[in-house]
Amino acid sequence: MPRIALLDDYQNVALAMADWSALGPDVETVAFADHLDDEDALVTRLADFDIVMAMRERTPFPASVFGRLPKLKLLVTAGMRNASIDLAAATANGVTVCGTGGQAHPTAELTWGLILSLMRHIPSEDRAVRAGQWQLNVGLGLAGRTLGVIGLGRLGARVAKVGLAFDMNVIAWSQNLTGERAAAVGVRQVSKETLLAESDVATVHLVLSERSRHLIDAAALALMKPTAYLVNTSRGPIVDEAALVAALRQGTIAGAGIDVFGTEPLPLDHPLRSLPNTVLTPHVGYVTEETYETFYGGAFDAIKAFLAGTPIAVLNA
Repeated sequence: MPRIALLDDYQNVALAMADWSALGPDVETVAFADHLDDEDALVTRLADFDIVMAMRERTPFPASVFGRLPKLKLLVTAGMRNASIDLAAATANGVTVCGTGGQAHPTAELTWGLILSLMRHIPSEDRAVRAGQWQLNVGLGLAGRTLGVIGLGRLGARVAKVGLAFDMNVIAWSQNLTGERAAAVGVRQVSKETLLAESDVATVHLVLSERSRHLIDAAALALMKPTAYLVNTSRGPIVDEAALVAALRQGTIAGAGIDVFGTEPLPLDHPLRSLPNTVLTPHVGYVTEETYETFYGGAFDAIKAFLAGTPIAVLNA
């Protein structure tokens, strides 16, 4: 009997997002709501499973894990790219890795939720009203201010277009950005240094790689205006968290909206939790009903095809 493990089902919705029973009476599907950081505990949990679905990069699969799961034959990741899976190790251990479709707009929408929350102090005003207070802050408007988009791909372009709709001055930079691409989106291409120096809000939309890791470091943060805000809905390690904490504490930037962190879930003693000039969300940029239906539906299709001997959306072919 093939056994399927659905990992990191934080909201306890995985079993309702697809008709897993349609895989047949001989297939058992088990969802796990808790997250395991310890590799030994993870291997113990998965030792008896033939198929695993990883929800994005919540649980890494390095070579050391594949080598300890001889029964594992299929790993499905939500989305078509997962930097936390060692594809070469999967192949070496006879594991097929497949992906699913995804959607860009939910993360772009959350980006604007964070920007508006920072500029208009929405979380603190909400808390104040509930505590019997009234109008504690003076907010900032968006029109006429400068939005700096770091990474003008599919997601960054969506964010940029909303900025234009708010009558913002939108500028963009990335290592591979061309003037033609910037013009096609309707924004101005600038250098990294110019973007950081001019932006009232700088928002990160890059893929995590060795080139982008700690791209926003102490030196980069020092270029920003003390009235400027940083938003990151991409990957935590793109921003040097220690440098960001220092900048927020010292007031060298006004605040930050963060959805992604170097360690997730965010440790209880992490200093970002106690900084008042932040808006923090628990990596929910992609967490919408529509996205989950795409992820789990795609995982169902990939598993069904694999069990039929005709795998689809294979990432380590």
